[in-house]
Amino acid sequence: MNQIGYNGQNSRLGPGTSIVMEKAKNLRSVADQAAAFNHVRLAHQTEVAEDYVELVDDLIEEKGEARAVDLAERLGVSAATVNKTVKRLQREGYLNAAPYRSIFLTDQGKAMAVASRERHQLVYNFLRAIGVSEQTAELDAEGVEHHVSEETLACFEALIKKTAK
Repeated sequence: MNQIGYNGQNSRLGPGTSIVMEKAKNLRSVADQAAAFNHVRLAHQTEVAEDYVELVDDLIEEKGEARAVDLAERLGVSAATVNKTVKRLQREGYLNAAPYRSIFLTDQGKAMAVASRERHQLVYNFLRAIGVSEQTAELDAEGVEHHVSEETLACFEALIKKTAK
């Protein structure tokens, strides 16, 4: 068995933490590996859109409006980044916005926000069901929600229901 030792100096595991991982014996086929990387790239592309529409929806719900300055502040990015992304999301049909005006969701944007929020809640509930702390589950769910398949979500949901009995 080929093993790779890993010292977690720059990892989430922390300094001095070691893990041993079994080295893959064979590479996946080129097509399978390319498909897997493509899946991740597509998830990254929709991740930003989902974060923006979900936040716009939250701001409208909480404050009655969503402004670019609020998005920049809450996402921790520059106003220029927000303006560029809002324009892209307008072209893609998720948002309506005009310079110096509030930002609104289209029906397509609202549907994306609702679906993203539901995925987030399901991932969060799954993480809590397996014993992850509230704070960590919230942080982890924010990333995982964008990358998890419908099949995996269904398994998460089934496990949550099973453990609730």
